[in-house]
Amino acid sequence: MAYGEHLYGILAYSSEAADQEGPELVQPDLMKYLPEYYQGVVEMEQLQSSCAMECGQLLYSIEDSALQNHVETATWGLSRWENVLGLTTDTTKAYATRREMIKAKLRGSGTTTPEMIRRTASAFSGGDVEVVEVPGAYSFQVRFVGTLGIPANMAGLIQIIEEIKPAHLDYEFVYSYTWWDSVKSLTWNGAHARTWNELRVFK
Repeated sequence: MAYGEHLYGILAYSSEAADQEGPELVQPDLMKYLPEYYQGVVEMEQLQSSCAMECGQLLYSIEDSALQNHVETATWGLSRWENVLGLTTDTTKAYATRREMIKAKLRGSGTTTPEMIRRTASAFSGGDVEVVEVPGAYSFQVRFVGTLGIPANMAGLIQIIEEIKPAHLDYEFVYSYTWWDSVKSLTWNGAHARTWNELRVFK
């Protein structure tokens, strides 16, 4: 029984067809390892083709299993990471989104500090983040200084921050957008071809 078949129904697979990741399934050419007089023998070619399919599946399963040990390459193994970290498994979400949640949760383990929150938010934004405390107001700001606009998975970030921040602290997000001077290089036609949201994050 192939490794993937053994785990079918136990581990959760993503339902998005666009998210198909993992090693390539390659069938070795076993005929090249046989003596010359077997070349062209139909029965032997059929036998070796069948063996090659099994060898290819075995190699694929070994490689695919090893990839599940790392968040960046895990696919069907993401459900294990989520289970260990106490996250809800939602296979309708893209692998990239689920990886963000897992990495943020890993960065957010331990005593909550501004640095921990900064690392957690950075996992979602893909750029530099600043966390500024506002002691008198019992709150803090999460400023996205390394990327323009609103990060895609804000719902996931809010969920993680709610889990790791002290209950008495409030918070807000501060986003960065394009300055008007930054779009001076665009012609009128170039600007007209973009939406308002695209201009707000134009680099």
